[in-house]
Amino acid sequence: MTLAVPERGVIAPQLYRVPDGAMRALNMTRTLVYDLIRSGRLRTVKEGRTRFVPASAIAEYVALLEREAGENQ
Repeated sequence: MTLAVPERGVIAPQLYRVPDGAMRALNMTRTLVYDLIRSGRLRTVKEGRTRFVPASAIAEYVALLEREAGENQ
């Protein structure tokens, strides 16, 4: 998967809050994203009391889905 390339001069976020960016980036509901986090399929980091999903974790999860899809064919 290729993440969208930001316009010139715009810095792409490296950390997404679940309700703000992770849900949008994955096109999934809040409940499903938190289920993926609880199951360990989607990696997160914490800063203070806030949990973030790194952009790299989103790419890793999409790659996992692609591998699983390839195995099932």
